[in-house]
Amino acid sequence: MGANNFDRRDFLITGCAVAAFAATPIAAATSSDAEKLITRLTKDINKSIEARSSDAALFVQFEKIFRKYADVSTISRYALGADARSATKKQLSEFSDVFVTYIARKYGSYFKDFIGGEITVLGSRVVKKYFEVKTFTKLRGQEPMEVLFHVSDRSGSLLLFNLYVEGVSMLLSERNEIGSMLDKHRGDLDKLIADMRILNAG
Repeated sequence: MGANNFDRRDFLITGCAVAAFAATPIAAATSSDAEKLITRLTKDINKSIEARSSDAALFVQFEKIFRKYADVSTISRYALGADARSATKKQLSEFSDVFVTYIARKYGSYFKDFIGGEITVLGSRVVKKYFEVKTFTKLRGQEPMEVLFHVSDRSGSLLLFNLYVEGVSMLLSERNEIGSMLDKHRGDLDKLIADMRILNAG
């Protein structure tokens, strides 16, 4: 998918995907804790954007935010789909690393569009074993939309593992994207990782 083909949904899906971290286990967490996570996320994103750094610096900052706030292991394994089950620990670790950088470079430039935007937390609820935080998101010059953040303690802390933007799942979007790339390499994960490293260095 070319950079020029991204729309505001693509931007928001990953721009928001760096969300929601807390050291408190979900058993002790509350809906209020989950809502505060999104508030902190918004501040972190805005701080990095308002610094008006170069694109390269913004990509680096985005990668740091993603590594800090997202359940990278869960998201990257899901992106691989069934191929994650046959991958070695080394391959999973290497893919996770290149995947984070790939996400940062893929969407980082779109963070600039968030200047002047805002996310308003409307409330939250517990769904099975995770929190769903409902937000009203507005970008400058765009129609407002609903974004649902899903966070859980799968990794031992409260971390983002998925979100929905206008009904579109981040996990499914990334699985489809990575799946297409993997198909081009006939299922060879090592070749996919090598190809993504080249893309990340470009």
